Amino acid sequence: MTMRSIAAAVLLFASPALAHPAFVDVQIGPKLRAEAAKSLGVRDVDQLAAELSRQVTQELDRTGVLQGARLELILVDAKPNRPTFKQLSNRPGLSMRSFGLGGAAIEGRAIAVDGTISPIHYQWYETDITQAPYTTTWSDANTAFDRFARRLARGDTQR
Repeated sequence: MTMRSIAAAVLLFASPALAHPAFVDVQIGPKLRAEAAKSLGVRDVDQLAAELSRQVTQELDRTGVLQGARLELILVDAKPNRPTFKQLSNRPGLSMRSFGLGGAAIEGRAIAVDGTISPIHYQWYETDITQAPYTTTWSDANTAFDRFARRLARGDTQR
């Protein structure tokens, strides 16, 4: 059963009185957690996980897709566009003016109300450097979260 058919079934059979928003749980993958402790900053990565949860919850609430489902997401990777505070403190010669391409990768699973489990894989990394000078630290990661949330709200879990 595809994610789209699961989403359609949930939307068709969910009674408004019984409808509950999807529960979104975001964890940080072990490699990213280690990278956060070493160079990115634990606080930055924790805030990214909270932002991913917020964006996915907001989009699913808006569309009503996956009502009552449980989403178990893992933030596997995140690349900043600009140096984080921890990176700046670790390398004193590094400048906040430095910029690069960022993005994020997300994995996990969606557990529908009927118990059906659908794997989730999504990643998006910017490939065009022309806009990078105008970005904030986590611009591309946030773009990845937004794109992921919109795709998920359409029932698409693979990319």
